[in-house]
Amino acid sequence: MTAELETFRDTVRRFCEKELLPNEERWAAQRMVDREAWLKAGASGLLCPGISEEYGGGGGNFLHEAVAFSEQARMVASGLGNAVHSGMVAHYIDNWASEEQKRAWLPQMASGELVGAIAMTEPGVGSDLQRIRTRAVRDGDHYVINGAKTYISNGQHAGLVCVVVKTNPDPDAGAKGISIVVVETDKVEGFRRGRSLGKIGLHAQDTSELFFDDMRVPCANLLGPKEGEGFKQLMKELPRERLVTACAALGAMERAIEETLNYTSQRQVFGSTVLDMQNTRFTLAECETKTRLAAVFIDHCTVKLLNGELDLPTAAMAKYWVTEACGQVVDECLQLHGGAGYMMEYPIARLYQNVRVFRILAGTNEIMKELIARDLVKRVR
Repeated sequence: MTAELETFRDTVRRFCEKELLPNEERWAAQRMVDREAWLKAGASGLLCPGISEEYGGGGGNFLHEAVAFSEQARMVASGLGNAVHSGMVAHYIDNWASEEQKRAWLPQMASGELVGAIAMTEPGVGSDLQRIRTRAVRDGDHYVINGAKTYISNGQHAGLVCVVVKTNPDPDAGAKGISIVVVETDKVEGFRRGRSLGKIGLHAQDTSELFFDDMRVPCANLLGPKEGEGFKQLMKELPRERLVTACAALGAMERAIEETLNYTSQRQVFGSTVLDMQNTRFTLAECETKTRLAAVFIDHCTVKLLNGELDLPTAAMAKYWVTEACGQVVDECLQLHGGAGYMMEYPIARLYQNVRVFRILAGTNEIMKELIARDLVKRVR
């Protein structure tokens, strides 16, 4: 942390306290934030902090994004899907779009006029992206896209969706048959939003189904210079996505320990505080150690990312280990709250709901172990 990053973290915290937390309960009931929340976030400088000022961003780097996403998780203000918008979609555009596209889309993403989403997962198809069925067929200077996506964060408000499609349906094409097409939702026909899905946690953050029925998208909206680059683009960007998930998990771990220290230092049992009990102290010592290890590993990965050296196996290790540790820490902290930990009025209960998905999104932890194992096998073959 530097003085500049501390200042930025204070900005994120104040925005959460003023604009997000007072509305979380209402947004949870409607399963999405108000559209105005994105414009307020843009005006406060929270959107696209790692994108160059030339394109309307904050001019920072991944350090600023890590601060924003971890702080939002720490504040238990989950409604605004900024990690997807700024931490993922903005970088797909920044790294792979044409200069004209970047100048058209990124400033509007930074202001909140455009909300970004990325559509990978399909009904019945999870982490195995080579099995997607959504097709994009050339028809003159347009693609005709048919298919469906599910579990899409920001799906209800998204005006810019990076859709992973098959441009070559030949099974032998494999990964080379995959492309990403950027859909400007208010400029196409045949685009439909399904329901905002009910979830265990992250209730205020919309997660949606998207449908494409003969949707015509200009071929100029292909991400990258040619078809068949989509899988390569995904593999380049997924380490960032997995590190973003780890950062959010770290923020939740820190808040869980903070809440538990406060609660156990005040709760009386058998004539002393819960914090005076050896079991409580040892449990919190274990939780703090896991949290410190997570922070050090994330710092290590962040340096690699900033230097362009973060590889798939290392990012998979960070995402898998930190999110597993997060689940353990939050669960132990909830237990130390006793019955209060099961009550939604306490932040620890909401943390418990929210962090479960970290072991699933950005590729399940089982997939992360497989990626790590494949890298190990290469050493002996």
